[in-house]
Amino acid sequence: MSINDSQLKIILLGANLISSEVFSTAQKEAEEKKIELIDYLIENGIISGAKIGQVIANYLNVNFVDLSKSSIKREILLVLPEVVAKSQEAIVFEQDDAGFHLATANPGNYEFIKLLERKTGEAVNVYYAPSIAIREALHFYQKDIRGVADKLIKDLKNNPQNEGNVVKLVNLFLEYAHNNNASDIHIEPLKDDVSVRFRIDGTLHEVATYPKKLHDKIVFRIKIMARLKTDEHAASQDGRFAYKKEKGSFDIRISILPVTDGENIVMRLLAEKSRRLLMEDLGFSTSDLEKVEKASKKPHGMILTVGPTGSGKTTTLYAIMQTVNNPKVNIMTIEDPVEYSIEHIQQTQVNPKKKLTFAAGLRSIVRQDPDIVMVGEIRDEETAGIAVNAAMTGHLLFSTLHANDAATTFPRLMDMEIEPFLVASSINIVISQRLVRKVCDQCRASYFLEAEELTTIKADPEIEQHVKGFFGKDDLTKIRFYRGVGCDVCNKTGYKGRVGIFEVMDVDENIRPLIINKSSAEDIKKVAVENGMKSMMADGIEKVSQGVTTIEEVVAATNM
Repeated sequence: MSINDSQLKIILLGANLISSEVFSTAQKEAEEKKIELIDYLIENGIISGAKIGQVIANYLNVNFVDLSKSSIKREILLVLPEVVAKSQEAIVFEQDDAGFHLATANPGNYEFIKLLERKTGEAVNVYYAPSIAIREALHFYQKDIRGVADKLIKDLKNNPQNEGNVVKLVNLFLEYAHNNNASDIHIEPLKDDVSVRFRIDGTLHEVATYPKKLHDKIVFRIKIMARLKTDEHAASQDGRFAYKKEKGSFDIRISILPVTDGENIVMRLLAEKSRRLLMEDLGFSTSDLEKVEKASKKPHGMILTVGPTGSGKTTTLYAIMQTVNNPKVNIMTIEDPVEYSIEHIQQTQVNPKKKLTFAAGLRSIVRQDPDIVMVGEIRDEETAGIAVNAAMTGHLLFSTLHANDAATTFPRLMDMEIEPFLVASSINIVISQRLVRKVCDQCRASYFLEAEELTTIKADPEIEQHVKGFFGKDDLTKIRFYRGVGCDVCNKTGYKGRVGIFEVMDVDENIRPLIINKSSAEDIKKVAVENGMKSMMADGIEKVSQGVTTIEEVVAATNM
């Protein structure tokens, strides 16, 4: 049995997962794009895959499985050939004493299920999973990248003129990186060979190497894809291109830099177009989420995210923008680069060659009758001045800033020649953040602290206080912590995915006088904590107590 749109509406409205108005809008846009409504709802983050999957499974009276949390062994997977898995939208993900466990988008396909039982001679236990989840799980069919890459490299050694294998090798790197949620691909020339490394969950992992003599061909291919100058080897070049897959596409930003051993390439994989980001997935606590939502409903003022490069500031702003994005408001952005393409938001790319800077773009945007403005980064006095002026004259403005924590935001803006009373009057809320790796769900195990960890905790009174408070025990040796022991799902690292740890400062009547009087960041933070702000360290330790991350991750992130 498959679900039609009328049934889906009854199911989702009955579970209070969506309003009738939002459903109708989504249905119309899904029809225009010629994609399944369920896929549209999940891809645009209107409802999470887990929530919609569970309610549909309940309706169909079958079990639900979240394939994103499954570790599928290759010998189990191959019970169904890949071509059959694609055509039937089904995947075998487990085998035990009860038989095989099959995830399918069509649990009512009894003929196929009976055929599989006859073929295997075992019972088939049926689970529901949305089509999009099945498609994403198909990457388990991929062979190990080293094996495939080694074969292509060997063929290239024997036949250097085979340009087709160069194309295949570059495509292999791109698709494997995308399927493994890598944020960056580093192709680094060394003395004798070239190393290919992927940044996954913030950490670099070497996935392949190839002989130095093949590097020029790889560089040439990537330059062609990004439409860069193929005969330029002594200057840096930046570019961008879209990589098209069988289903959808993703954007890649490229930087090529001459180094002593050749040309170094770094490729940033940007989010898929229209991929909606949910606030609930970022890691905000309930209380912090309420503060952010309250600030985003104000008609004017600034919402700032602060932290070092790579701490997820822009991702947080995109998620907030998604919550306020509706046909009644005009949202415009000036970014460098445009990392996520969002429907109904007018997004502008910074272009220094055309003299389109943050300041120039922002100056033009405020003449376009916007209700909400997003500035990718406040990095100079001119941009800061225009941003504050926009926030003071009826616009809700989002932006990022480099600052160590929420309280140091204010002196940073004053250093940009913004008057203290303007800083105090224009900012609604400041979100300071870092990213920490999440403990892998598949191999999480409990343990008691070892001597080195005990020393680390006791060396910092703040950490020790928060650990005892969140765990509710004074004896650190009796507290049960969690960590990943390493498995195939997390590439033996013990971590899978990342989550934010936050410090959310509401600029209220307690904070504004301190800003106006140019109080120190330390004094401002102290008052904010006394009035209920949770420090970043406290937020991190709370996530440790929930088994989400580890002490090591929180300490490393907060010491950045």
